[in-house]
Amino acid sequence: MAALVRCRVLFQPFRCQTSIINGVCRWDSALHTFLTPRAHCARHAFNGGVRLNSSDVKSGDDLIVRYLDGDDSGIVVLGINRPASKNAISKNLVMMMSEAVESLKMNNKVRTVILCSMVPGIFCAGADLKERAKMHQSEVGPFVTKARTLITELGTLPMPTIAALDGAALGGGLEMALACDIRVAATSAKMGLVETKLAIIPGAGGTQRLPRAVGVSVAKELIFAARVLSGEEAKSLGLVNHAVEQNASGDAAYLRALDLAREFIPQGPIAIRMAKLAINQGMEVDLKTGLAIEEACYSQVIPTKDRLEGLLAFKEKRPPCYKGE
Repeated sequence: MAALVRCRVLFQPFRCQTSIINGVCRWDSALHTFLTPRAHCARHAFNGGVRLNSSDVKSGDDLIVRYLDGDDSGIVVLGINRPASKNAISKNLVMMMSEAVESLKMNNKVRTVILCSMVPGIFCAGADLKERAKMHQSEVGPFVTKARTLITELGTLPMPTIAALDGAALGGGLEMALACDIRVAATSAKMGLVETKLAIIPGAGGTQRLPRAVGVSVAKELIFAARVLSGEEAKSLGLVNHAVEQNASGDAAYLRALDLAREFIPQGPIAIRMAKLAINQGMEVDLKTGLAIEEACYSQVIPTKDRLEGLLAFKEKRPPCYKGE
């Protein structure tokens, strides 16, 4: 069956207690957020000269999901795999990615997620226009809504997410990358929100996330002109965090993303999740409310075993061993 079977949930998610801070924001443990008033499966990109084992693999025609193990335990790689369609976003891909993201959301042992391509030279070419052309007009709106919901869910995953752009990321492909916390691109990669060429606008968050990444005026220029940038140009605008020279294997961005994920692994996982939440929610409110959100997030790490382990490890002059508890 082409569709990805829902990934197995190995662990229960970390749950926080409800708290109210000066009547400003409330922790909702069910939503895990604060409420405020406002068949290229063996593609070498997965090893790229670095030995990567997988203890739990779920795969289908359009998406490969790998749970790395050994020293890389806690890193999950989502590999888009539609070579015949340049990884274009189809109904099936949206369904498979939605199932994968839902499973990741519920797994507190996942430390970092890397979103990459299994197809050389391409990250994602945007919407599958051939499939779109066959849709009745009444089907287009609901499909775009599902794609937008998927990208929103990707953006609200509690753990860090890294998009590795080793090839072109256009339209919805760039919108997926924009939903990730960090973006790494090969200097040769091409990216842009090109929807105005088709007399439409970015419909999966691009008009909102691009201005937040590069500023309002620059985002308007890029979208109005349907401009395509190189990885190097994207780095100069702050659209990507890192731009790396492509290697012979075509997976330089993936390898850099993997290095970043390995930097995150030793840190306290609950602390990282709370830091991400504080930053994401704080950026959407005024400073006073943002500071209240930070205070609330800090209060969630105080009772953890990891915090005590950090203090003990510092005292004993040894590396800490955090368990996400």
